Amino acid sequence: MFLRRSAVVYTLLFTITASSLVAAQNSSCPLDFSVLQPFRRPSPDGATTCQYLLQGLRLLYSHHLRQTGSFLPPSDSAASCWAALQSSIAGFLPRFDVRSRCGFQTPWISQGCMNITTRSQFESLIPNSTLTTAVMRCNLSLESNTPCASCTQSLSSFQAFLTGTSVGNVSDCAAFPSIYAAAHANRYGPTDKGTAKCLFQLDLASGSSGKNGKKMVKILVPLLAAVLLVASAWLFWYYRRKRKDFDRRKMKKQRDSLEAGITQSRLDSMSGSTTLVKFSFEEIKKATNSFSRNNIIGRGGYGNVFKGVLQDGTEVAFKRFKNCSAGGDANFAHEVEVIASIRHVNLLALRGYCTATTPYEGHQRIIVCDLVSNGSLHDHLFGDLETQLSWPLRQRIALGMARGLAYLHYGAQPSIIHRDIKASNILLDERFEAKVADFGLAKFNPEGMTHMSTRVAGTMGYVAPEYALYGQLTEKSDVYSFGVVLLELLSRRKAIVTDDDGQPVSVADWAWSLVREGQTLDVVEDGMPEKGSPEVLEKYVLIAVLCSHPQLHARPTMDQVVKMLESNEFTVISIPQRPIPLVARRDEIDLSVSSSSGSGKLTSPTGYQAFSFGADLLHGNTNTG
Repeated sequence: MFLRRSAVVYTLLFTITASSLVAAQNSSCPLDFSVLQPFRRPSPDGATTCQYLLQGLRLLYSHHLRQTGSFLPPSDSAASCWAALQSSIAGFLPRFDVRSRCGFQTPWISQGCMNITTRSQFESLIPNSTLTTAVMRCNLSLESNTPCASCTQSLSSFQAFLTGTSVGNVSDCAAFPSIYAAAHANRYGPTDKGTAKCLFQLDLASGSSGKNGKKMVKILVPLLAAVLLVASAWLFWYYRRKRKDFDRRKMKKQRDSLEAGITQSRLDSMSGSTTLVKFSFEEIKKATNSFSRNNIIGRGGYGNVFKGVLQDGTEVAFKRFKNCSAGGDANFAHEVEVIASIRHVNLLALRGYCTATTPYEGHQRIIVCDLVSNGSLHDHLFGDLETQLSWPLRQRIALGMARGLAYLHYGAQPSIIHRDIKASNILLDERFEAKVADFGLAKFNPEGMTHMSTRVAGTMGYVAPEYALYGQLTEKSDVYSFGVVLLELLSRRKAIVTDDDGQPVSVADWAWSLVREGQTLDVVEDGMPEKGSPEVLEKYVLIAVLCSHPQLHARPTMDQVVKMLESNEFTVISIPQRPIPLVARRDEIDLSVSSSSGSGKLTSPTGYQAFSFGADLLHGNTNTG
């Protein structure tokens, strides 16, 4: 029954007919599509068809790199490579146009990350220590969870050095580390079963050879013999334990119902991932000392976060959801799906999850993440921690937040809008490297959509005006929240405070009022240790004010924010005039009217090297040099 069902659900991912093989070989495309023949895919034209085709192309790139030392085929072969791909899938996807259905452009198949084309170019960008670590962790069979997780974790450090421009999403900067590792760090190569599954999420087809059938026979024959030998003993045991077995079967039915609900949810699409570990509830109870109150390190509307220690001594964090049901919890499944689809040094890494039903604790949903030792940014700015953050640490935190968000918007496929960026969701590790966390409200953003209309969610003070008022959600909604958090980081002032008249005042409006009066540096907290130069501090304040601009079109993208923050050149940043706040005093109205005759732009009064945000970045020129 299992084999028949597998034959129905899965067909060969790249079933290549004799005619298509001849066509591919006669074309000018150097990619060898025949290496994909053993791998399987979901049912024809399913929801993940484009993703499987994309991962198949990346495996082809890795095979090509291993054979030739070149990541990509020549640009003049782009059209023939697409034609060869179309020919190779014609047997199971007739009339399926890959480019139009999946949103790929013809040149993308020959374009990649930062114009890198060869192995030597790639290795010149990555430090030798990072390359050595990746080779050490990836140069073995990756079929098991532990070596696969170790390998992919080492590859995540490559992203810090691949910060340039990516073209399209066929072989972008996020994919290059896996392409390289499968080709040159792993001894077995990209077509190995474990390597393909770990680094490209591709499985071998169950019917691709007769070896699996022979192996099944060897297992079933002694198993059936053993069953016959112990049948009488089993029946005796069954009748003596009838009542207990009845209860056990009842629990099993509940677990089956739970597993069925999970299978039908989005967790089903991740069940084959070797990078995720499904922990048992008993393992987690032991790690957290039965969820001791002393182990609680965070609380929220979703439940509590516990610290704990796994059997191998690794310290991790357990996010335990409350009010779960047998049918599954959509928020839990969504958060696992989002975190599992991303991997970046500035994003909190997911180790695994737990779904269980017990007689006393009920239905359990738990996410297992890396433990971040320095707490949240909120703890350091507004919590019990009394030490002031120095300027170098604040710079590192600001850059980490920006890089993490930029990866969500432009590195992840599809892109992800976080929707809940705030100080308590920015975690800090032992080096004060920022980790963006809590993806419970995150939304996948389908390619080509300018915005989504959705129910408003988030935290007051951090939600962008167009999203709060009209439900219009874009990546720039996250940019607004980032700007508010950056102002909190610079000023140590909360997102919303109450003034002397009892009126709520946002940190964005307060900072704008100071910048408008030419008192930009007054935004920065007094007494900050190791305070940076006035020019650098002023640039960061202006970037924060620009990001938290109430008008969507005035905000930069997170890619542009990263480039401005990383630039060592002092720049003049133009900021469009802001509309009058909904709650405005008479003097604010008079000031707005009196300033309306001006240019409507604000530039830094210190006058360092000329740089026009509107002239350069808004028109697509991201080269700040």
